Amino acid sequence: MSNWIKNYTGMIWLIGGIIIGCIAGMLLGKKAELLKPIGDIFLNLLFVAVIPLVFFAISSAIASVGTGQKLSRIMGIMSVVFLGTVLMAALFTIAAIWLFPVHQVATTVTSTTSAAHESFSGDSITQMFTTGEFFQLLSRKNMLAMIIFAILTGFGILQAGENGHAFAQFLKSGNEVFKSVFVIIMKMGPLGLGAYFAYQVAVFGPSLFGTYGHIMAVGYGVSLFYYAVFYSLYAFLAGGFNGIKRYWQNNIIPSATAVGTCSSIATIPANLEASKGMGISAVIANITIPLGGTLHKDGSSISSILKMAVVFAMFGKSFNSPEVILLALGMTVLVSIVEGGIPNGGYVGELLFISAYGFPPEALPPAIIIGTLIDPVATLLNATGDTAAAMLINRFAGLREQSELT
Repeated sequence: MSNWIKNYTGMIWLIGGIIIGCIAGMLLGKKAELLKPIGDIFLNLLFVAVIPLVFFAISSAIASVGTGQKLSRIMGIMSVVFLGTVLMAALFTIAAIWLFPVHQVATTVTSTTSAAHESFSGDSITQMFTTGEFFQLLSRKNMLAMIIFAILTGFGILQAGENGHAFAQFLKSGNEVFKSVFVIIMKMGPLGLGAYFAYQVAVFGPSLFGTYGHIMAVGYGVSLFYYAVFYSLYAFLAGGFNGIKRYWQNNIIPSATAVGTCSSIATIPANLEASKGMGISAVIANITIPLGGTLHKDGSSISSILKMAVVFAMFGKSFNSPEVILLALGMTVLVSIVEGGIPNGGYVGELLFISAYGFPPEALPPAIIIGTLIDPVATLLNATGDTAAAMLINRFAGLREQSELT
């Protein structure tokens, strides 16, 4: 029990701060608007920190990848399976949102700041992915351009070979520093979000609670359905009905570990042990499960799409145009990768999509609270989805390749 409380301490404090803020908003009424600057300061700190954080995280991750991988076939199959399952989770969530619309209950937020892009012209696409000046990369409005530059920087270091080692070490150090900065800022989360929601309740009233209740129902329903049905489907594709039996017989401990620790990384040892009973090659398990803990997140995919849909609804925007959906899928894949090495990585994902779509800072608190509320079930999918993916990789790699590698 004490370990469970320890693992969920951050979430408990965050939700506690929001609850106190909501109560303060109801009691103080219009006077709660005086608390809004506290919430604004917290949001501004997050947006300032996310630029260097994401740059160092992406560029250092690419720079640390060695060349001449002997297991290129497994790595290639792993990439396809990880990408396919993450996109499948996102597409399933989009379909569920169309069936159970969130815009019918979402409280509309008004803002003087420009909101999401309605359409993409040639010039807007150019501005989204590139900038004309280096200093413009430091603006959150050019987040995608900065990410592309970070990727190029990482590959540039690999290309430089020995001459790039010093710079790679700098990026690695910078990554650790800004992860710590992000952790420090998030310690202000209960106060900052509490103040913000005090203001929100004072302005919009108790209708906010019905909004989040409906969204939680959709999020948990989608996640648990995906957990039970889609992972059974993946196990069937990997090994038929016997594969389904092996998967669920050995998935109980990893599932309990994921929910108990609220960490997909902490579930890696349980997944590695379970993989033996699932019939996964030791070589494939030792490669794909640790990498899956940082790069493969079905739960984050579902959570990301849900948060995007809610933010769009709150700002009175449509979430069904092809341009919006394609960018959402791209951001979902990116979030699944970026979250891996960053504490509170889900919040970074929220900052990314809010910046990419051009939403104002007011869009962040609703996204954070939704991510916090469905985090347990998202972690369950993030962690246990790795063994389901490993079973598919094991199947597609083929027995011949496995025996040669072992």
